[in-house]
Amino acid sequence: MLLALMQAQARPLDVAANLAAIDHAARDAAAAGAQLLLTPELFPLGYAPLRIHADFDMARLPDIRAALAETARRHGIGLVYSLPGDCGGTRPGISATLLDAAGTELLTYGKVHLFGGDERKAFSPASRPPGVVQFMGLNLAMVICYDVEFPETVRAAAVRGADAVLVPTALAHGFDEVPNIILRARALENHVAVAYANHCGIEDGTTFGGGSIIAGPDGGVLASAGIGAELLYAELDADAIRGSRAGVPYLAERRPELYREWENG
Repeated sequence: MLLALMQAQARPLDVAANLAAIDHAARDAAAAGAQLLLTPELFPLGYAPLRIHADFDMARLPDIRAALAETARRHGIGLVYSLPGDCGGTRPGISATLLDAAGTELLTYGKVHLFGGDERKAFSPASRPPGVVQFMGLNLAMVICYDVEFPETVRAAAVRGADAVLVPTALAHGFDEVPNIILRARALENHVAVAYANHCGIEDGTTFGGGSIIAGPDGGVLASAGIGAELLYAELDADAIRGSRAGVPYLAERRPELYREWENG
């Protein structure tokens, strides 16, 4: 499967402009032969948690989701997008949704680890583990931004059978260790591909670092972005990913019952 990853600058609460940017990326990715496009965290609204909390009408979400499904259908490409969603809390959470090329929803995920005071004021954390669904021969899972910095989240996807973990993110400038070290380690220690789609530029006073990356199951870099707007591409092969587990079988040789004893002291 050819995966496309969108790195771009959103306009906070300018939904029309942000949807148009996703549509243009989907058009270009489909023309390049990609079967799936991954977009950054909360991109249709822009990353502005407190403004979303104060000023965005959540009743608009069904129409936005319908427009994104139409983008997938029009260009014949699968799509991962991130929006506020019901994650079981008192406030909306941050969600990610995977659509197929017909615009049908295949999988949703709610962000478990909220980052910083603004997110915690605006959203509620989710608690469900990442699900896994088959898409173009690959078993796909999703986590969101800060989630990938916790070993447990990607490991939960891997033990459920994921071949690739897709990560919409909104990583500010100055945290280069996340894509360059942490994300590659998550890929290697779980023998999965990990794709990390970030914002770039300045949104609502936050400078984003760009640096989006797609890592292979050996921790190697399949594709990486600079600081500006860019579409990345990487071929993901299910057989190659699964074959990578034979050499050092971390998943098969883990001892969870022992780790539970350790955690209990």
